[in-house]
Amino acid sequence: MQLRPAAAVATALLGLSALLTGPAHAHATPHSHAPVVIGHRGSPVSAPENTLASVDAAARLGITWVENDVQRTKDGALVVIHDTTLSRTTDAERRYPNRSPWRVSDFTLAEIERLDAGSWFDRRFAGQRVPTLGRYLDRVERNRQNLLLEVKAPELYPGIERRITSELRDRGWLDRRHVAHRLALQSFNAASLRTLHRLRPDLMLGFLGAPKAAELRSYAAYADQINPNHKAVTPEYLRAVHALRGPHGRPLRLSAWTVDDTGAARSLARMGVDAIITNKPAEIRRALGCGASGAAAPPVRVPAAA
Repeated sequence: MQLRPAAAVATALLGLSALLTGPAHAHATPHSHAPVVIGHRGSPVSAPENTLASVDAAARLGITWVENDVQRTKDGALVVIHDTTLSRTTDAERRYPNRSPWRVSDFTLAEIERLDAGSWFDRRFAGQRVPTLGRYLDRVERNRQNLLLEVKAPELYPGIERRITSELRDRGWLDRRHVAHRLALQSFNAASLRTLHRLRPDLMLGFLGAPKAAELRSYAAYADQINPNHKAVTPEYLRAVHALRGPHGRPLRLSAWTVDDTGAARSLARMGVDAIITNKPAEIRRALGCGASGAAAPPVRVPAAA
């Protein structure tokens, strides 16, 4: 399946390189660039979230960055799912009626792979499965997309950071090209991010939340991005973020979530945020006047997103 012309892919990757390897003094300023649009859990208004169908839908829309969540099963497998329970987005309650509260960590991979992860969204997606991280990485690679991977509730899964980096390595996602331009990991758990930084100092990492401006310097020791709820973003806060350098010597970046209102997206773009994470990537991209790569046309400077 041809998702977009090769030229568009090349343009997107050049834009990603501009942010990740560009001049250290290049701070974001209002009107200096269009924020990259990141598909939250793929394209969840088009297909059931966190499924291969959702990331494929994002690819068909030309969304070059997708965000998804990773957790660990009872037998140690990594799966892509948002909630720490299976109830909302699968038929676990019907298939396993006596297994309340249906925690991901209480089920083996084989049990989870029997679940229907699509019918709750629409009957057209009946039979969609909860993907393993490995299958998900392969699909993102096939689609020539880039990945923002959230380590979901790592406090529930001691040691998951090492398991994630092992899987990323085995699937070819820890080579220089992926690490520099196509991959970032984020979490609400600062201790987990510090562990990831120790394991792989080259990884791009983002802290989910809005630390006080006075505390940002401590996060900059291991995080390249501060990724807050969009309601917490002000011009002053954004300036405080951009004023600091992260562990790789470049200014911190900011990705705002979850932005589904076009007016809010335009306001954030005017402020100069680096990326917008949204459930409606096609709609937000249109509102910002972006092309298939997520860059404004004609681009002034296309930053990479988390």
